[in-house]
Parts: sequence; C-alpha cells; structure tokens
Amino acid sequence: MLADNALGSDAMSKVAIVTGAGSGIGRAVAVALAGQGYRVGLAGRRAAELEATAAAAPAGSCLPVPTDVADPGAVERLFTRVRESFGRLDLLFNNAGFGTPAVPLEDLSIEKWRSVVDVNLSGTFYCTQWAFRLMKDQSPRGGRIINNGSISATAPRPFSAAYTATKHAITGLTKSTSLDGRAYDIACGQIDIGNAETAMSERMKSGVLQAHGAVLAEPMMAVDNVVRAVLFMASLPLDANVQFMTVLATKMPFIGRG
Repeated sequence: MLADNALGSDAMSKVAIVTGAGSGIGRAVAVALAGQGYRVGLAGRRAAELEATAAAAPAGSCLPVPTDVADPGAVERLFTRVRESFGRLDLLFNNAGFGTPAVPLEDLSIEKWRSVVDVNLSGTFYCTQWAFRLMKDQSPRGGRIINNGSISATAPRPFSAAYTATKHAITGLTKSTSLDGRAYDIACGQIDIGNAETAMSERMKSGVLQAHGAVLAEPMMAVDNVVRAVLFMASLPLDANVQFMTVLATKMPFIGRG
C-alpha cells in the first residue's frame, strides 16, 4: 500500500479511479490526471499493464489495483484500497469496456453476449455503486463520475448487438446516476468517443464494415483529444456538469451513418 507521504504534501489533492487503465484511453487519461495532481487508482485486469501506466505518470501518483470490474468482490476491493490509501474519491472514470468480433446477431454466442454485458454494463454499475458509497460519506461530500459511452449509443455499427446494447444502457445509467446523485453532490456525465487512435481501434485504418456492406478505412483522431475533453469535464465545479459530450474524428462516418 502506498503511504500518503509518498504522494505529495497537498492533503487536499484530488483522488480518481480509472478503470481500463492498462492501455488506450484509460492509460492516457490516468497519466494526464496524475500530471494534473490527482492521485489515481488504476484498475484493470493485467497487473503488468497497470504498472506500465504508473511508470508513465509522476512518481508515486498512482496505485495499481488489478481488478476485473465484472467481479463485484474485486470492485469492492478496488474501492476499499483506494479509500484506505488516499482517504477519499473525487472522480471515477468508468472506462473499461470491449466488444465482440463482428458477427451476425443470430450467431453471437450467449457466452460472448454475457461477457460484454458483465464488463460494459454491470461493471460500470458496480463501480458507480461503490463510488456513491464513498462520495456521499466523505468530507467534503460529493464527487464526479464520467462514463465512457460510445457513438454506438446513438448510431450502431453492423453486427455489434452486444456492444451497442450495453452502450445504450450506459446512457440510461448515466441519467439515473446524475439524478440519484443530486442529493449527495455527485455529478455524472458521459463522453461518447468516435475513432480515437488506440491499439483497440487500429483495425479502423485497414477497413471496417459499413452499413451498406462495403469495408472502408475510417479517419482517426489522436487520443489526446479525448484526454483534453475528459480533463475539461473533470475540471468543472460540482455545481456544473457536462451531461453528454461527443468527441470524434471529424470525417468519420457518424452523421448520416446507416
């Protein structure tokens, strides 16, 4: 466990948890938050990748906690570790998520359907529930939750039933969280991201299936654009909120998609 004195002398520095922090958007956001003075709990399945994220951040700013967000017990341990190490929680970035290979809806296995629902939706709920428990009882009270949705929450891609369904559900969870959090000074917003350049989206460059059946390469944008958007959402005082934000590669197929 990290000692508080290893994390700087500012007792009021903010504390964040980032899920899916071992790569891509999660890693980039976690490192940026640490650079802004946050102490950051890093959650993800792969310990080595979390350690790599911590190594990219200012020394002593991050607490790697290997976590499968689909496991309620693991989520409880994550939030307990962060509370014990840092004393509070100001920001939760619910970023962990994945999709299935593009297969016709009728061919999607029940196992793959459940695995996506367990991580993308249930995992986000478990983390949100624990964030509420910490944020409502701390002093100063409250905090902010940012959910990583997707432009698929508005316009799905072909053969993406599990991913699209969970991202639509995240929008409902974001609204419920925003409403239920009012009593405790907990703000919740959602960022929907389109074609940020990460290892997960590398396939976009070589071509992905479009609604009319063609396989086309798609424009990408630097992940730093997502980082700046998340930092802006996180920077607001708790009496202001970005409820929904869409950040996407300008020329990607989205407006008019389908």
